[in-house]
Amino acid sequence: MRLSVRHTTIYRFDAPMRFVTQSHRLTPSTCTSQRIVAWEVGAEGAVFGASFVDGAGDRVTTMTVEGPVERIDVTVTGEVETFDAAGVLRGHREIVSPRTYLRPTQRTKANGALGELAAGALAAAGEEGDLARAHLLAAAVAEAIAYAPGTTEAHTTAAEALEQGRGVCQDHAHAMIALAQSVGLPARYVTGYLLTGGEEGIGEASHAWAELHVEGLGWVGFDPANRCCPDDRYIRLGSGRDALDAAPIRGVSRGGGTEAMDVTVVVAAQQ
Repeated sequence: MRLSVRHTTIYRFDAPMRFVTQSHRLTPSTCTSQRIVAWEVGAEGAVFGASFVDGAGDRVTTMTVEGPVERIDVTVTGEVETFDAAGVLRGHREIVSPRTYLRPTQRTKANGALGELAAGALAAAGEEGDLARAHLLAAAVAEAIAYAPGTTEAHTTAAEALEQGRGVCQDHAHAMIALAQSVGLPARYVTGYLLTGGEEGIGEASHAWAELHVEGLGWVGFDPANRCCPDDRYIRLGSGRDALDAAPIRGVSRGGGTEAMDVTVVVAAQQ
C-alpha cells in the first residue's frame, strides 16, 4: 500500500522567544515493512543541523529557530510504501540491547493491579511460547482499557489508565509495556501514523503502539487499541521507553512566555 502523510505541528508563544531548538524523530524508520518514496520536513526560518541514526535505529534531526519567535509551523509531507509483515520488525538496524527495555519508567511502572492483570492473562498459557503470551497480554489490555478519547492526559500512567478503565492509544501502549516487563518480556513504545477510516480501525492518524521482543522473532508490534499487530496501514516513525522518550518532537526554548501547540495529521491511501 502507498500512504501519503501531511503532519503539521504549530507552536505559538504568547511572548516572543529568543530561540527555539528541537530534536525531531519525524522520518520513518528504515525496515522491510516500509519504504520511503518521498519525505520532507520543513519550517520557515529554521536551520536544520545534525542528523544521525541513534542506537535504536531511528533517524534524529536537530532544528533551530533564532528569535524573536512568535510562531513555528513544522510541516511533514511525504509518501511511504508499506507492506504487511504481521507486526514483525525486520531489516531495522539497531545496536541497543533488548534488555534495555526491561526497565520501567514512571509511566510504565507496573503496580499490583497491572501485575494481577498480567498474571490473569497468562494463567491459561501453559507451555506456550513468548509470542502467544504476548498476544494474550495485548488482548488483556484491550479488554481492561476501553478506547475513549479525552479521558486521559499526556502524563497519565499505565496504572492510572487501568484504574479508570479508559484511555487512548498512548495508554494502551504504556499498559502493554507494563504488563510485558512485569513478566520478563522487553517492551518499548512506538510512534507513527495509522490509516484510519470506516470501521477498520480506531484512533487518530498520529498513532502509538508497543513492540515486544520475542525470542527467535525479534521485535513484534502490538496495537491493543485496534486489537491487531501493525500491518500495511501503519507507518513506523521511532521508539523509546515511553511516550515522552519516543516523542516525535522534543525541544527547548529561551524566553519568558508560555507555549501552545496544535497538531494536525492526515493519512491517506494513494491509488
